[in-house]
Amino acid sequence: MTRLWDKGAPLDERVLRYTAGDDPVLDQRLLAYDVRASVAHAQMLAQQGLLDAADAERIRAALTALADEHARGLWQIELADEDGQTALERRLTERIGPAGGRIHLGRSRNDQVLAAIRLYLRDAVEELSAGASRVAAALDALGQREASTPLPGYTHMQQAMPSSVSLWAGGFAAEIRDDAAGLRHVQRRLDQNPLGSAAGYGTPGLPLDRLATSASLGFTSSQEPVTSVQLSRGKAEAQLLFELTLLMQDIARLATDIVLFYTQEFGFIELADEFTTGSSIMPQKRNPDVFELVRARAATVSACLSEVLALCAKLPSGYQRDLQLIKAPLFRGIDTVATTLDILPAAIAAIRFRPERIRLDPAIHAAQEAHALVVNQGMPFREAYRKIAAQLKKE
Repeated sequence: MTRLWDKGAPLDERVLRYTAGDDPVLDQRLLAYDVRASVAHAQMLAQQGLLDAADAERIRAALTALADEHARGLWQIELADEDGQTALERRLTERIGPAGGRIHLGRSRNDQVLAAIRLYLRDAVEELSAGASRVAAALDALGQREASTPLPGYTHMQQAMPSSVSLWAGGFAAEIRDDAAGLRHVQRRLDQNPLGSAAGYGTPGLPLDRLATSASLGFTSSQEPVTSVQLSRGKAEAQLLFELTLLMQDIARLATDIVLFYTQEFGFIELADEFTTGSSIMPQKRNPDVFELVRARAATVSACLSEVLALCAKLPSGYQRDLQLIKAPLFRGIDTVATTLDILPAAIAAIRFRPERIRLDPAIHAAQEAHALVVNQGMPFREAYRKIAAQLKKE
């Protein structure tokens, strides 16, 4: 099979497998976005007199049909294709003949795949942000439902000050909403159009209109200068994974509390059977596996971030094939968070607190009592602190 870079020399099958790697699988999710960018590129070429208008329309219609057929599972990217870009162009040319070979004028796979990734990530960011907001809403609902349930607040794993389910859940909800806002900030880096930068040095001699493709695809600007495009590879991806890591850290801390509250020693909560699993040997056991795996998967996302940062570190300028390997940890991190956000709202809604099991140490009000001495008697706080401490020592 002829690939985009083929010049007729034979290729060792082992080289194809090694260099293509996971791209035939990973590019499946990018194909619809690749089609969008390719259609915009063809329309721009026609506007600039670089492509016959009739050919541009045939390209648009054929690419749209190919995307629809791919979405319906009628064809898939194959190893022989090497990647999604080759798969599309090969099938396009088979369908409409030589006109299909005109689509690659003025672009490289480098700007082509990056445009598809950015279009995909713009949608992914919005979906992940919305998913985080739904988790926050579930926590708000839990706090409202359990508004009258007290909880001890802990520092150093010791009862420290009085709290409540509402205050506990509200704190996590606020931070997860902050994480959702952090995710949306990634859009700034995603909102730059790489098309027209080609292999990183533009398209000398071709009057491309990069502003036209930017407008067509909803980018606010074209990334300039063209040499900055390859230098930017991995930055938006790492920023997204960083924000996802922060989100998962908050969710993991929530999960840790829930697992702790579920122990017999605490017994603060009940978890529904449909969100717990059983033991293969101990008939009495119900295990909080969902929340344990939520906690564990924070490590997966953090590792994805580390992998992307390491891949890009110390690369020279221009495109390097190392950058191909960004997709695997990027998609793995996104999918890990997406599945976590999908299950959490229902899992949170199924939590029931057991007020009869929640005991607050009487000394938990010590700080409040010291504050009362300050407010009611004008006592300096440090003196009030020592007075309450002495009283507690006598009790």
